[in-house]
Amino acid sequence: MLTRISHHFSRAMARLVRLVVGLIITALMLLTAAQQVANVGPWWLELSRYVPYPAYVLPALLALLLSCRLSRAWLVASAATLALVLTVTMGLVWPRPDVGGTPLRLMTYNVKAYLAARHGGGFDRLAQEVALHHPDILVMQDAHEAHPGSDHSVFESGPVFGYPHVHAVDQYVVASRFPLRDCALRHIGWRGEELAYVHCVVEAKGGELDLVTVHFESPRSGLNAARREGLEGAADWQRNFRERLDQSRALAGALAHGLAGRGRPLVLAGDLNAPEASSVIRTLLALGLRDAFSTAGRGYGYSYGQALKLGFSFLRIDHILVSPEIGVAGCFVGNGEASEHRPVIADLLLRP
Repeated sequence: MLTRISHHFSRAMARLVRLVVGLIITALMLLTAAQQVANVGPWWLELSRYVPYPAYVLPALLALLLSCRLSRAWLVASAATLALVLTVTMGLVWPRPDVGGTPLRLMTYNVKAYLAARHGGGFDRLAQEVALHHPDILVMQDAHEAHPGSDHSVFESGPVFGYPHVHAVDQYVVASRFPLRDCALRHIGWRGEELAYVHCVVEAKGGELDLVTVHFESPRSGLNAARREGLEGAADWQRNFRERLDQSRALAGALAHGLAGRGRPLVLAGDLNAPEASSVIRTLLALGLRDAFSTAGRGYGYSYGQALKLGFSFLRIDHILVSPEIGVAGCFVGNGEASEHRPVIADLLLRP
């Protein structure tokens, strides 16, 4: 009698384990496929792009452990799912660098200067991070406190971090070893909203290129609403995401109209506050641009998250996008001590 009960219990447990493992595998595979394929998906799909990766890795590990009690087929399926999460879901990149061209290093950095101003040595740490990577061109966002004339400015009139050519306006700073011309803070308006970005022409190494730096709306308010209020916060998240998408579409339209026919290569760099698979970034890539890290980076390239409670970076939301005329020999992220964002550095190749 006890043997029969034990046998039925074992079979019931095996069915339960298969059900749990099957649900985990199915959910992770479908979610990953939707994240990669869907352009503008439902609100929860866009929200899932900002979820810290342990939320995907831990269930996959659980499925792998549970499948050790099942047949080999279940074990293989669980291992494949974990591999999928560690690569596709988490955005693993393997470099395919370009070759040929004149090298130029560009760095984009959300410096959170207002935070640096509150801490002793904050601007020194920013300067050290810039000096460590020695870019030819530096673009910064959230640099309000770092502008010449600010009470907390580290940038006196003249060079910034030793760069002879500087354009600083609003939250943006462009600093370059090469001459800048026609720099301007441009505004795009739609339905009562407005986006400001900076455009400069850089005279670099015998040629010219259009340089744009921009900072899209932060997802923080929408994410906090969704985290604290659950489904009731979904509307706030949708509005937050829609604003970012509208900004991207407006910028794409402005660039397509304003730079068309000028014949110069384009670099767009900044804090875009969206992962590459998001429709926010896809809208810009549709201009014919490509992401420098996806082209020649290695690993995950996460640029944000280390200053949050979790203590590690898990989002790649700072980007350098380049037009086809520009090669990319390498791309990597810097350190996370000086700012809440890690800088992104790209070794570009200028071609005649």
